[in-house]
Amino acid sequence: MKNAIIPILIIFITVTSLLYGTPEEKVSGAEYQVIPDEAIRLRILADSNDDAAQALKREVRDRVNAEITTWVESLTSIEAARILIQSRLGEIEEIVGETVADYGVKQSYQVDYGKSVKFPTKMYGSYIYPAGEYEAILITIGEGEGDNWWCVLFPPLCFLDFSNGASVAEAAETEDSKEEPEVQEQQEEEVEFFLVKLWNKLFS
Repeated sequence: MKNAIIPILIIFITVTSLLYGTPEEKVSGAEYQVIPDEAIRLRILADSNDDAAQALKREVRDRVNAEITTWVESLTSIEAARILIQSRLGEIEEIVGETVADYGVKQSYQVDYGKSVKFPTKMYGSYIYPAGEYEAILITIGEGEGDNWWCVLFPPLCFLDFSNGASVAEAAETEDSKEEPEVQEQQEEEVEFFLVKLWNKLFS
């Protein structure tokens, strides 16, 4: 087994370097940032992947994020953040309910907060965010079977969209103007899928 791990690691490092560059070539913190050990995340699960469900998820994201960011921006300890978030979960639930109502749809939703919210392995740029259970506010819309959005709520990093590996503002500005070649995008997705599988195989 040990003899097999070394060549696999070499392949992993080589492919990662070719696709994303060496660690010195990583993009700046404005685009990517390592998540601290003590952090509180915000994760929003859409009902499905159809356009309406994803649009509702984004609206919930914008309204909830705008409110919570003002709560935590001046906090300096995770203990204070936990107390504040726990005491104001009802307000978050109200925001979600109002957003759903404004969309004119009859849609169930649920707001939870805990230390055992499951996250899948994600890799963006040169960073791998390992799968695991993390402390987070979890907003589930409907069946929660659509693509999710998440960010780090405390310390305040929700200006970064860790789901896409870029700042939310940058993603919004370039969404319509930036067009990636489909072939290149497909190749990158295939390589990322291979690397994530390899990561899970080595460290599961």
